[in-house]
Formats: sequence, C-alpha cells, structure tokens
Amino acid sequence: MAPKQTPGQADDPCTNSVVQFDTYPLEHVYRLVEPDPVLLVATGSLHEVTHNIMAIGFHMMMQHESPPLIDITLGPWDTSFALLQKYRTCVLAIPSVEMASDVVDIGNCSAADADADGDKWKRFALEARPIQQVATLLIAGPHILANIECVVEDTAFVRKYAMWALRPVKAWTRRGEPGTIFHHRGQGIMVTDGEVIDLSQRMVEWQEFLD
Repeated sequence: MAPKQTPGQADDPCTNSVVQFDTYPLEHVYRLVEPDPVLLVATGSLHEVTHNIMAIGFHMMMQHESPPLIDITLGPWDTSFALLQKYRTCVLAIPSVEMASDVVDIGNCSAADADADGDKWKRFALEARPIQQVATLLIAGPHILANIECVVEDTAFVRKYAMWALRPVKAWTRRGEPGTIFHHRGQGIMVTDGEVIDLSQRMVEWQEFLD
C-alpha cells in the first residue's frame, strides 16, 4: 500500500526524501545568499566638506579582473546617493566585528535627518584621511581593516535597481594581525567568520585565482 500523502505532498518531491525541506518566504531569500561583509561607504569631498559615511550590506563582486568590478546597492533614499552621482567616486571600508555596534548606529543615522548630531566622523571616532586617487577619502580607525578606492564604472542599472558598478583603483589593508569581519543575515542578526577550511590545493581548475 502506498503511503498516505498529505495535501500538496504530491507536488513537492522534497517531502518524499530522507532529507526534507520547508518552503521559505521569497521576500527573505536575501538572508540565505548574503555572505559578503558589512561595509562602510564614504562619499563626497573632504576638500569641499561634503563627505558622508554610511553602512551597507548589499554588494557583490561582479568581475575578478580586467578590470575588477564591485556592485553596491545605493538608492535615492540614501543621502550618499546624490554625492555618488555628483562626484562619481567613493571608498568602501571593511570594519572588524569590534565595531559592529557602531556600524549599525552609523546605518541608523542620516546626514539628512533634522535631528542629526552633525559630525558622524567625530561621533564614531573615525578619521577622514585625504587621498589622491579619488575625490573621496580613506576611512581610518582602530577597527577598520581595509579601504578600497573606487570610481563609478557603469550606471546602467542605477535607475531600475539602484545598483552601481564600481571599479577599484587602489586598495589598502591594515598592517598587523588581520581582524574578523562580520556579515548581516537580516533582522539585525550578524555572524562572524568562523573556522578556516583551506581547500586551495583541490582547486585545480582555478589556479589563476590563487596567490
């Protein structure tokens, strides 16, 4: 005798296997595939005192080389949107987990808020350091692990998806011991890098991406 099926089971082969799956809300799919570290983004001009800083969690690598390209999601609802449009440069900074709470607070406050306390740089003990490659600045602080200077490469998807294709022109990493980066899994839940599993010797088809 065939096992009794619950309503809808015949249309879902996942329920008939030893390893079973439950449906997941489509509006939360980003929580399953968002592996990249939380970033700080600096836009504007230090010289013209228009520089701003914000936090983002939606970004991805678009191309490894020739040239490398990074996509970030930054829309008109962000104060930095107009600055990125005007100057067409920005800096992406990678914070360590020690400043996770500050990064969330940076994301909570906007330079456009009427009750904003003004200088977010001083509030969060971050230094806006001038650089030559782009019009923006480096983000310096005790828990900033790296900075990537970028110029806007392509805006084809900005109007429809608020997606900016950025081309890195220079990158900086902090001297000393590497820190621990963290990732946003949605709903304010953060995770940090865990155990390192080195399988580089098995990547026989991808040697060009190994040092």
